[in-house]
Amino acid sequence: MKNLALAVAVAAALAACEDRQTQQKPAEPTAAAAEANGTDKAANLTAEDARAFLDDAQARLEEMAEESSHASWLASTYINVDSQYVESLANERYTAMAVELASEAARFDDLDLDPETRRQLTMLKQGLVFPAPRAPELTAELAQIGSKLQGMYGSGKYCREEGGGEKCYGLTEMGRVMAENRDPELLKELWVGWREVSPPMKPLYQRQVEIGNAGAEELGYDNLSVMWRSKYDMAPDAFAEDMDAQWNKVKPLYEALHCHVRAKLNEHYGDDVVPPQGKIPAHLLGNMWAQEWGNIYELVKDEDMQAPYDLTQLVVDSGMSEKDMVKVGEQFFTSLGFEPLPETFWERSQFTKPRDRDVVCHASAWNMDGQDDVRIKMCIQKTSEDFVTIHHELGHNFYQRIYKDQPFLYKEGANDGFHEAVGDTIALSITPKYLKQIDLMNEVPSEDKDLGYLMQQALDKIAFLPFGLLVDKWRWQVFNGEVQPGDYNKAWWELREEYQGIEAPVERSEANFDPGAKYHIPGNTPYARYFLARIQQFQFHRALCEAAGETGPLHRCSIYKNDAAGEKLRTMLAMGASKPWPDAMEALTGQRELDASAIIDYFQPLMAYLGEQNRDRNCGW
Repeated sequence: MKNLALAVAVAAALAACEDRQTQQKPAEPTAAAAEANGTDKAANLTAEDARAFLDDAQARLEEMAEESSHASWLASTYINVDSQYVESLANERYTAMAVELASEAARFDDLDLDPETRRQLTMLKQGLVFPAPRAPELTAELAQIGSKLQGMYGSGKYCREEGGGEKCYGLTEMGRVMAENRDPELLKELWVGWREVSPPMKPLYQRQVEIGNAGAEELGYDNLSVMWRSKYDMAPDAFAEDMDAQWNKVKPLYEALHCHVRAKLNEHYGDDVVPPQGKIPAHLLGNMWAQEWGNIYELVKDEDMQAPYDLTQLVVDSGMSEKDMVKVGEQFFTSLGFEPLPETFWERSQFTKPRDRDVVCHASAWNMDGQDDVRIKMCIQKTSEDFVTIHHELGHNFYQRIYKDQPFLYKEGANDGFHEAVGDTIALSITPKYLKQIDLMNEVPSEDKDLGYLMQQALDKIAFLPFGLLVDKWRWQVFNGEVQPGDYNKAWWELREEYQGIEAPVERSEANFDPGAKYHIPGNTPYARYFLARIQQFQFHRALCEAAGETGPLHRCSIYKNDAAGEKLRTMLAMGASKPWPDAMEALTGQRELDASAIIDYFQPLMAYLGEQNRDRNCGW
């Protein structure tokens, strides 16, 4: 997702509880900073001064964010040296302003302020993803590094001898091969080939972390790790502990799925490729990062397990264009009472990959002006994955539009996991019932075929959970110095082996920088949000299905065209970040905490099935 402000500079509207400032005492501004601002810590500041400062700060940020968003859009859809230069300058200006305002906000730390003012000041201080120190040269360097890293990723290719000549694959093409091809040697070659893009990123990333940590220290945090984990309405360590607690609730389901998948891959490839025990080779799971496994469904299903439908085939057979696929997604939201997307969305979005230039194909949703200029950027393929992704990205856009009248700092999700969860919640309603309603299916399959559907869902939803957890665990360790640059790759694979039970298909060393081969590392997008979203979406789905009066199995529920569910969802989304996330969670679900039990409710039939299948297998790794 692409927020209103740049990914390198904005996470500003994450929810914050009223006493959050007591959890992390910001540092005192330096004398130089005070002099530069024309202020002094000892000045007789008032509550009125704080409110006036916030009004001015939000107006300045909103104006600069719009400029930066356009520059970033240009750099993502026209990758060249000039667009990267323009983006770098815009990033530099935005980051410099955000750092200045965050430092100025600390002047009001000792004032007795009303909860709303205090909360907005805290959010302003926590609004940077990679904060630069106040030194202008470091702000410029940080912006340049960010733009270079994204450019390296976006223009990455792998070229190989093929058909008597050289053929070059972009990430989209390689992803398609990983999804469809079953030649283990070719898959290994492409897996290794894509990771050639990332070693040059390592020194840039190391320097970026150094600058970002210095910036975080100026704002009063020990390092970026503490700063990133301070944005979730609880103490940083408590947030990390809650992430682990939620993981432990669903870990038995993941382990059962891993055991079954490994056994099936072993049957297909043999012991020489996939061992009957231990870790699964990462290149055989149908995805470049082994983060979702749905593409290997045909290999891991049992012979008597019939999938209820092939969504990719349904999309292809329908004759829909890529734009038509987006229209279908829009129709879901309007059926729940949301306003249709503006005409500018259809004029300005990128739906397909242009033939004449490099672009960043990673799907993202954008809000350019804080109002109605919302867009998506995708290189849409006519697949089930992209059909679902469209619903996900539109979830961001409809969320952005419904809170557009909030103050700038509140134009965000209740926490960043909420923003990711909304579209995924809608995607859980892409059931046979829904597909029949939109004429992609003629009839709803009987319940005896549900196991195939649940297996497909688990291969994506459940397989993703440990990956969603470990990406930021790696970054937190990098940021706090627990992992030094000489061990970047070693630490990455230790986490992947521990949490996912997978292993690299070839030996890796510190000459590699495999974290950089995942967009969110060079793109500086925090990843805990995706893990949170996997938990929250099932909580949301269960609550919305109850509101809709659905009484059947949770995995068969669709809220399409349901007014009661739509009203409940719109009410929560309109809050934006104006309240702490537990308030928003309670408004929709009646609960104030994360609760992974909804996942267990959803997948209960599959859990029982996997237990039977794994009875005589040696599970674990």
